Amino acid sequence: MKFKTFAAFVGPSVFMMILFIAAPLISVFIQSFQVTQPILQQVEVETCTPGFLTQTCTTEIKTVPILGEDGKTMTQTSWVGLQSYKNVLQMDKVWAAIGNGSWNEIMQIDFWKALRFTLSFTLLTLPLVVGVGLAIALAVNNAARAIRGPIIFISLLPFIITPVIGSLSIYWLFVGDGILTAMMERWTGTNISMFAQAWTIELLMYFYRVWHVAPFAFVIFYAGLQTVNMDTLESAVIDGASRWERLRHVIVPHLMPLIIFIALIHLMDCYRVFEEIVGFRSQAHVISLQWLTYDFMTPDDAGNRAISRASASAMLTMIGIVFLLILPLRRTWRDHKGSAH
Repeated sequence: MKFKTFAAFVGPSVFMMILFIAAPLISVFIQSFQVTQPILQQVEVETCTPGFLTQTCTTEIKTVPILGEDGKTMTQTSWVGLQSYKNVLQMDKVWAAIGNGSWNEIMQIDFWKALRFTLSFTLLTLPLVVGVGLAIALAVNNAARAIRGPIIFISLLPFIITPVIGSLSIYWLFVGDGILTAMMERWTGTNISMFAQAWTIELLMYFYRVWHVAPFAFVIFYAGLQTVNMDTLESAVIDGASRWERLRHVIVPHLMPLIIFIALIHLMDCYRVFEEIVGFRSQAHVISLQWLTYDFMTPDDAGNRAISRASASAMLTMIGIVFLLILPLRRTWRDHKGSAH
């Protein structure tokens, strides 16, 4: 293929990736080492009490931001190095908590609290998504042709629903006197509050993530099952292999590249968990790294946003994703080199 033809096909994609991925990423990286603050000045403010004869006036000095000609607050940007990362990680408090042997003190720090949930959420739901998706794919593959269509349609419904809408639907089923909460209260005879403690909220989030993402794994696995070598399966049956042995020694090794692919997608997507935090309204008990970045970007009462800390949090989140992807990427690279030879 000529270079001009290659550039004509690849050029637009490369340009869009630079414009919408590389440039914002570089901007966030730079902002994580900067702090933008309003320029302040001290002015004398006179305050008088109501009245004419008994009026009393006092003068005090207040610090107020300087406004520009456009009426907006003037700001200045300065380089602070790793200070924003230190503010997010709060390692001094972490070492003090470790010295005291207090895990709860570490969990009081927003970043480590969010990291604990994000890692648990990502790593615990991964095997469940793979397992449930594979189970559905095997069930559909072995079902009669007449009912495969309806089963596939029903199985894909959770994946079609918008994530926020899906999380809200699960939330409404369990919050307050939701349908499922009312049924459990009637069955147990006790009052149940699923959103009064962190562990029940996390369980519902795990359930929702598996319910929502397992159909994606099912579609990938179902397509992969159509390429399994039937001669190998028939040979295994003749040799007396059980269903479990055929699954373990024939089907799973054949689907391993797809399992790695699903793991990569799941790790990248799940580590950026945000919709569940919003849908389940769990900020008081459970937060994620992505939500923490959003919280830093939320203006305070004075309209200021912690852009530098938000940038540092976003970069730390990206670093975490890279570390999680190292193992599956190494496995993929080894398989690629093995097939090349």
